[in-house]
Amino acid sequence: MNILVFGATGSQQFNVIEEAKKKGAEVIAATSSEKSFEKLAKAGATPVVANLSDVEKINEITKGVDAIAFLIPVSLPNPFDGLQYAKNVIDAAKTNGVKKIVWNTSGWLESQKVGSPVDDVKLDVQEYLKNSGVDYVIIEPTIYMENMMGPFCAPFISNEKKLAYPTPEAMPIGWIASRDVSAFVVEAIYNESLKADNFKISGLQNLKGNELASEFSDGVGETISYYPQKPQEFGEIMKPMVGEAGASSVAAYYENLQNSKEYPSKFNPEMNGILEKLPVEMTSLSQWASDNRDFFIK
Repeated sequence: MNILVFGATGSQQFNVIEEAKKKGAEVIAATSSEKSFEKLAKAGATPVVANLSDVEKINEITKGVDAIAFLIPVSLPNPFDGLQYAKNVIDAAKTNGVKKIVWNTSGWLESQKVGSPVDDVKLDVQEYLKNSGVDYVIIEPTIYMENMMGPFCAPFISNEKKLAYPTPEAMPIGWIASRDVSAFVVEAIYNESLKADNFKISGLQNLKGNELASEFSDGVGETISYYPQKPQEFGEIMKPMVGEAGASSVAAYYENLQNSKEYPSKFNPEMNGILEKLPVEMTSLSQWASDNRDFFIK
């Protein structure tokens, strides 16, 4: 099995390499820069430079591939470019007889367009993929545990023993580890009965803020309290990374969330049924925190 992985240099898809290697796959990892070659090769992949906008190159590296693990880059300067990039990959897959595309959507898809370019473009990609004629599986993960490693959270844990996140304490979330998502992607590639399927996946624990902090505390062996971060504080920290407009937009989203009495669902209570089709050993929040203790506790 030859598997082509997009986004393998980032935390969302990097573990696809190891999970695919466990199955005996040959892995090709596309990257936009040769600077990532050493990291990808060390993980067991064959790295290739390929820009998603380069139709000819995408077509070239897709030849001889059995399956594609796809991801739209998270922070595109123009989110609408994601649709064209996805079309380039899907078209190349169809031309070269790729058996299956498994798309990690980096979050649950909306049921309809909501006026957010990042979210809305994914619905266009979904429609294009469904109509492509290529077998596909769409994996929709909830919020990643790895988000807690971000600059808006990790320094608060290390310096103040506070788990900072801009969601209300009362809002439950089914946090999921990126390694688990990668395992779902690989299982979906190998399950030949899945040809046109969507799975909304989450962790098995639906944790409110104080419960999250308690699980995290158990994992790292330190008492960590939950800190519902003020959206503006979160936005200021994010500004250097996503720009002023992007930071303001995200801060406004969390502001609305904190003023709301009803919260969007971030947990799938039907995970046991999904695990029957895609057998993945799930990671608890406390286990994840224990595995990453040295990152947070200095």
